Amino acid sequence: MRTMDEALKILEHEFHSEPESFLLRLRCELEWDRAAFSRLEKAMRAICAHTQGAETLPRWLAEGFYHAATEVPGWTSHPNFPRPEPREYYDACVERLVDLADWYFRGRHVYMEPHVWRDL
Repeated sequence: MRTMDEALKILEHEFHSEPESFLLRLRCELEWDRAAFSRLEKAMRAICAHTQGAETLPRWLAEGFYHAATEVPGWTSHPNFPRPEPREYYDACVERLVDLADWYFRGRHVYMEPHVWRDL
């Protein structure tokens, strides 16, 4: 992620379910766009790092982090959800969304430093 402004712009696009967003395509088209997920996840990671330890958090971001962590698991666990990737990939992605929401809300992640967030 180049800048916080870029991360915020990506998350605003995603969390408002704008056209071509990962979350909108996942929910309405049942399509997992791997590149779009990567953009979403990296932007979420950047915001977590930037807001770590903050006393207040913007509501729209909090709602978006909550929505991603609570809705995506249900959508992707449906037996008819198309999964061209191995199941382990989707499980790792869902776990990452939950971990990022936890980090965002707690102000710190639960992993021992130094922790490397590998790309999915």
